Amino acid sequence: MKRWNLIIDPAPALGAWNMAVDDFLFRTLADSAQTTVRFYQWLRPTVSLGCSQDLDRVADADFCRANGIDIVRRITGGKLVLHHQEITYSVCSSDTSTFTENLGDSYRLLSRGLMRGLEEMGLRASLAGPPPAAYVRGTLPCFSHPGLDEVEWAGRKLIGSAQKRVAGKFLQHGSIPLAKDEALLRAVSLLERRPAQLQMGSLSEALDRPVAFTWAVDKFAAGLEDFFGVEFEARTFTPEEQAAIGRLQTGRYENPDWTVHKKPGSCVAF
Repeated sequence: MKRWNLIIDPAPALGAWNMAVDDFLFRTLADSAQTTVRFYQWLRPTVSLGCSQDLDRVADADFCRANGIDIVRRITGGKLVLHHQEITYSVCSSDTSTFTENLGDSYRLLSRGLMRGLEEMGLRASLAGPPPAAYVRGTLPCFSHPGLDEVEWAGRKLIGSAQKRVAGKFLQHGSIPLAKDEALLRAVSLLERRPAQLQMGSLSEALDRPVAFTWAVDKFAAGLEDFFGVEFEARTFTPEEQAAIGRLQTGRYENPDWTVHKKPGSCVAF
C-alpha cells in the first residue's frame, strides 16, 4: 500500500503564506513517486487570481483594499476565486503510475477522489460536463459555472480546482466552500458591474446544516485513502523548510511585481 503525506494546517493563515506552502511543496517534489495532500484555511477573505489573469479585468482591487480583503496570485491557472468560509485542498505529486502524465486524467481522478469524500458525508455529487465557451473565454469568477470534470451538486459547483504541471509533476489545489457569500463574491469580482448568474454551491447548503472544517477534512481524507488505496502519514515542516517557505512568501507572494503588476501570458513554474 502506498503512503502519502498529509498536512492539515491547524490554524487559518495569510493567503501569501498559503500560496508559498503549495509552491514549496511543488518545487521540492522528489523525482521518485511522492504525493502530499494538504488541507488549509485562510486568515481573512482573500481573492486569488489565476497565474495569467489581468487583475484590473477580473477584480475590484479598490473594494478589496477598503474592506480588508487580500489579493494573491496562484502559480496555477484558472479563474478568480474568493477564499472565504471554505476548505482549501492541495495535492502535489510526482507519482505518474497513479496519476499518469496527463493533466486531464489526473484532474478527473482527483475530482473522483474528492467525490468519494463527499460520499463519506452522505452526499452524492457528479462530474460536470464541458462549460459554455463564453465562460471559458471570459472573465467570470471560478464559481460562476462548473468547469469540465469539476465536482457539482444539483447543477452547482461544489469544488473549483486548478492545476500546474511540469512533465510528470503537478500541483492541484482548489476551493470547497463550507458556506457561501455570493454578495461578497459579486463585489470583489466586478459582477455588480456586469450581472451574471452564479452557479455556486456549498457543503452546508448541500447537507442542509452547518459543516465544520475538521469534520469535513476527516471525511475527505478518508475518501481519498479509500479511492486511491493509500495510507496517509502526517507531514510537518522542519525549521529550514519553514524558512524557505517564508522566503517564497515575501519574495513572490507579497511582491507587487508578481501579484499586481504581472502581465497576462505564460506562467513559468519557478
